[in-house]
Amino acid sequence: MEHAERLDSIYAAKTHADLVPLLEDLPATSGSAAPVPVSGGAVEHAYHGGPIVAIFGGATRKGRWRVPPLSTVVTVFGGADLDLREAILPGREIIFRAVSVFGGMSITVPPEMRVVDSGVAIFGGRDVSHESPESEGADAPLLRLQGACVFGGISVRHKQRKQRKSKG
Repeated sequence: MEHAERLDSIYAAKTHADLVPLLEDLPATSGSAAPVPVSGGAVEHAYHGGPIVAIFGGATRKGRWRVPPLSTVVTVFGGADLDLREAILPGREIIFRAVSVFGGMSITVPPEMRVVDSGVAIFGGRDVSHESPESEGADAPLLRLQGACVFGGISVRHKQRKQRKSKG
């Protein structure tokens, strides 16, 4: 699909379902993620919801929220702020398929999380902070970042967890 046609179709989209066929042919590395088993061999499906989409608006996920093994995050003339420091992860590895078109995305990860970015930037930018000493461990949780930025940007920062105030 030509760039101008894709943008016109994105601007005309009225629902999340309208965006799916426009984004599914974008490049991604490694295969799709399989569901991650939880204790007892069951597969957990009780996640925050469907894709995180911000079109001419914003989306935020902070505090304790349940992260699916595979998440789609789309910003079109909008922004998303995702904080994984207190999030409940389904296992050792999660995948974000992140697409930003004239939008922005900020992802905050805890110091021990390793980040592998295999996405592309076309007239946009992808800025992933350097690994921390904690993220170099063999058992470090892993965020795989895929997708594309077209006139948009994605920023990933390692940051310490907030200190909880003690009572008393």
